[in-house]
Amino acid sequence: MTFWNDPINYIADWLRGVFMGWGITAGPANVITALIGIVVIILFALAIAIALVWVERKVVARFQDRLGPNRIGPFGLFQPFADIVKLIIKEDITPAGADKVVFNMAPVISLASVILIWAIVPLASKIYGADINVGVLYLVAVGSFGTLSVIMAGWASNNKYALIGAFRMVATMISYEIPMVVALMIPTIIAGTMSVKGITQAQSNLWFVFLSPLGLLLFIISAIAELGRSPFDLNEAESEIVAGFHIEYTGMKFGLFYAGELLHAFTFGGFMAVLFFGGYGGFFGLEKLSAFAWLSNPFIELVVFLLKALIGYWVIMWVKYSMPRIRIDHMLTFNWKFLTPLAFVLLMMTALFDKLLAPTQFYVPGMFLSNILLAWIVIEILRKYSKRERIEQEKPAEPVIQAAHH
Repeated sequence: MTFWNDPINYIADWLRGVFMGWGITAGPANVITALIGIVVIILFALAIAIALVWVERKVVARFQDRLGPNRIGPFGLFQPFADIVKLIIKEDITPAGADKVVFNMAPVISLASVILIWAIVPLASKIYGADINVGVLYLVAVGSFGTLSVIMAGWASNNKYALIGAFRMVATMISYEIPMVVALMIPTIIAGTMSVKGITQAQSNLWFVFLSPLGLLLFIISAIAELGRSPFDLNEAESEIVAGFHIEYTGMKFGLFYAGELLHAFTFGGFMAVLFFGGYGGFFGLEKLSAFAWLSNPFIELVVFLLKALIGYWVIMWVKYSMPRIRIDHMLTFNWKFLTPLAFVLLMMTALFDKLLAPTQFYVPGMFLSNILLAWIVIEILRKYSKRERIEQEKPAEPVIQAAHH
């Protein structure tokens, strides 16, 4: 075992040796080593969040024909650090009448809910926090902490606008969690495991996006709704509720919410890569050839994962800065009357074809074509529905007959 082939275990063994050399027994040495690993993962995630502040501003500037940050440091790279200093020195205000304990816990829980997800993110084949056999279930469970932090922030602020923003956000998050869970079940069925690393390894020869493109589309839509980004950002409808559930937060408390949102978006980009694009691998078997054996290096896999995650994050930004927000009733109607039924139909179809075609050579074309067929059926249904709605709207209004006055 060398550092370049297995960096995590190499460093862990070295640290355990150092601690035991100081007279610490094996048990406490293992605990301290694990704690150091947890801190490193947290710092890595926070460093990504800081970098995303610059990336987000640069991307939206290009979308809107602006320059973006370009003053502080080369290409404005030090702008996020200036923002952090600004947030730290801002006055920390707690509203009168607010529940101080819950008010101060909400932003911490919001960021922690995202960082906890990173415990199961496989950055590379040998660089990951934990590989649990119910990783997908863990992802759903930990993600619910974000919903809790939103309602905590809105209720504890003692502000009606914050509470309305929290209600809207929670309604959206709970509603769109259903198609998201269904979308998570599709790679689980195809891979035959709920382990996130196992799902990644199952795509070594073929990405799941070729087996379930509709599953990817469901995941993207549900992820954007969970994030509360456009067009699902009614929690921040400035013209109606000022800024949403975090209107009363100042300084670094607001900064924690903002960092959590950016990191959450990047995390969803990472899971988009893991669930449908092979994660750190998915080289279609090239890594098994001697000429491409370097593709199995953990550091190469880490770079590949981060690039795929960044592409997924860019797609989420692209949607955010290209679409206007929609009304809350339209948003929930779209979920309950269209997206959720479609998700369940796709899940049942995936399970059926996976069982019927798995042993045969028709598995890949059958899975792909079944998705195309379902998409065509859905488009036809929508076309007929829109035509009927258009005919109803084009009907001349019936004349109003007024009763004669005697």
